[in-house]
Amino acid sequence: MRTFGSLLVRGLIVGLFAGLLAGTFAYVMGEPRVDAAIAIEEAGAAHTHDHDHADQAEAEQPLVSRDGQRAGLFLATGLYGVALGGMFAVAFTLLRRKLRTGNDAYAALGLAAAGFIGIVLVPFFKYPPNPPAVGDPDTITRRTVTYLLTLVIGLLAVWAGVALSRWAARYGDVARLAGGVVGLLATVVAAYLILPRINEVPETFPATLLWQFRFASLGTQATLWLLLGFGYAAAVDRRPIRTKVAAA
Repeated sequence: MRTFGSLLVRGLIVGLFAGLLAGTFAYVMGEPRVDAAIAIEEAGAAHTHDHDHADQAEAEQPLVSRDGQRAGLFLATGLYGVALGGMFAVAFTLLRRKLRTGNDAYAALGLAAAGFIGIVLVPFFKYPPNPPAVGDPDTITRRTVTYLLTLVIGLLAVWAGVALSRWAARYGDVARLAGGVVGLLATVVAAYLILPRINEVPETFPATLLWQFRFASLGTQATLWLLLGFGYAAAVDRRPIRTKVAAA
């Protein structure tokens, strides 16, 4: 019988590889957009402060160079993947008996899908990420709090969808699916209407670059959760490996 320790170790290992591969996606798809956004920000600062540009550029030098940030990207995504893999293993252990499937692999995939919807998609559609050139530093606390609140609401929306789906299951599979969708969407829509609207994107910022950055961010998260779900599903799958035996 597998122990919690073995499940946790599998989650940490799967999370590490998922984080590193997600970092590779972010490096290829996201870093060029970050560089382009920084170039726009620097060009705007040079135009606005033309006379004392040299003094301001020296004062605003980043603590970590862009090369250091690119290298640190893999460290950050790797550590994030390890942490997420550990929490995923804990959630799997606690919720496994409540997931109505006898297959551990299906349970892991379902849990990963629920996590991606609640933790990534719900906050993304309300408060999509912005590149470095976008955003007012004075509102960072407000934006952080609202984002975390949306994340909690996303998890509650997933719970509401699951609860309503199980209640509607007595009326058939179609009602079960419809109940899950209604429970999820009703919670999300109500929260979206209540939460404040935050839009700090300047009208002059290129819309194409903005959405390329946002979809790169979403793609990084999708890569992480996809690999985490399938990787952990393979790690906990109890089905025996079938081998072909040649006929004598």
